[in-house]
Amino acid sequence: MRSKSNTIRTNRAVATIATLLAGALALTACSGSDDKKGDGGSSTGATGNGATVSLPKLNGAKLEIAAVWTGTEQKNFKKVLAEFEKRTGAKVTFVPAQDPIINFLGSKIAGGQPPDVALLPQPGAIKQAVDKKWAKPLGAEAVKELQKNYSQGWQDIGKVDGKQYGAYYKAANKSLVWYNVKAFENAGAKEPKTWQDLLKTAQAVYDSGVTPFSVGGADGWTLTDWFENVYLSQAGPEKYDQLAQHKIKWTDPSVKQALTTLAQIWGKKDYVAGGAKGALQTEFPESVTQTFTGGDQPKAAMVYEGDFAQVNIGDTKAKVGTDAKVFPFPAVGSSAPVVSGGDAAVVLKDSKAAQALVTFLASPDAATIQAKLGGYLSPNKNVPNSAYPNTVQQTIAKALIAAGDDFRFDMSDQAPQAFGGTPGKGEWKDLQDFLTNPKDVAGTQAKLEKDAAAAYGNGS
Repeated sequence: MRSKSNTIRTNRAVATIATLLAGALALTACSGSDDKKGDGGSSTGATGNGATVSLPKLNGAKLEIAAVWTGTEQKNFKKVLAEFEKRTGAKVTFVPAQDPIINFLGSKIAGGQPPDVALLPQPGAIKQAVDKKWAKPLGAEAVKELQKNYSQGWQDIGKVDGKQYGAYYKAANKSLVWYNVKAFENAGAKEPKTWQDLLKTAQAVYDSGVTPFSVGGADGWTLTDWFENVYLSQAGPEKYDQLAQHKIKWTDPSVKQALTTLAQIWGKKDYVAGGAKGALQTEFPESVTQTFTGGDQPKAAMVYEGDFAQVNIGDTKAKVGTDAKVFPFPAVGSSAPVVSGGDAAVVLKDSKAAQALVTFLASPDAATIQAKLGGYLSPNKNVPNSAYPNTVQQTIAKALIAAGDDFRFDMSDQAPQAFGGTPGKGEWKDLQDFLTNPKDVAGTQAKLEKDAAAAYGNGS
């Protein structure tokens, strides 16, 4: 978990970044998805020419890297690995992992076959890997790349007890709502700036004959993301940090307020595609694609999730910036929320080759390759903004980098994995149950607190 000094930020800073993102998206929302530009000069090293990072020759070395990535995301990452192979002579095999990745790694380690490197999606998982003595500290070269390319905040969330174990290769801006432009136009709906505006927009969409929201409730993490945005905006950054560290209980009145607010959408079955039952059978990728298929009658007009939803929009005929646009998650309280997530590369089998791979992933060279392919966001400040394939994504990336240390990391990702990152258990399951019965606010709070206390060790 991050120390309080690393997580406490000001309302003003969060509001500033939200304003920047809102303004930038407003300027670029009408841009097409084919606004492709160059790589910003010789700083990228995407083909090995003008490389920013020096890598050793590793002819004959074999590596395995594990991540919970599928489909297009996995395919794009393999292109990054191919560049590492080309530069070093090493052979890298991608190992598809399952959630929760700590359990997956545990079985691999018990069988004597751990991958050399794993991409962990939670700071809580990094801490667990260190506590179990699985993770190895990053070497001097990887640390040097991080210091050169990352803000202090992004370095710090990869540390445990002051030592650098994780290099954040991938980030997410989790404070975005994507919408079907035709559905909005037919409803005469506008991009909302506040929660009350969002409810009005939803009603206008509903009145036009289209269900307002698509919710990927089969994946509990999407529901925790909904909660975190509402809670951060409504309760504020300090309360957010306290709840993330379980320094206040889930029975706190601020949690009641956030759940009651969420119920204004989740509690209206006609506002959610398929109702609660349908949402709980809808996985995240489908929650996105069903919003952008079906012509004038999509299954829903809006889907909340991070910048990575673009990968799934890419699986439809919709074009980002033309058919699919985005607005910042509306302000529920005094300012709009800025919630980030990310995946950190962690060394499990220490070797020259494993350290070199993480060093490469911490460089602009690696991130620029995947940035160009779309559906990806890097916290690396030296990735050229022009590497991102469209102006919508360029503005999302610019806002993340401009945030510096002033962001809040996904709350459930900071929690012990038993509470915040396990399918069918803890917060994921409790919020799925709440989606089914949004009237039971008190009962949901009690379940959340019971599960949190067990996972955190009774709030210690």
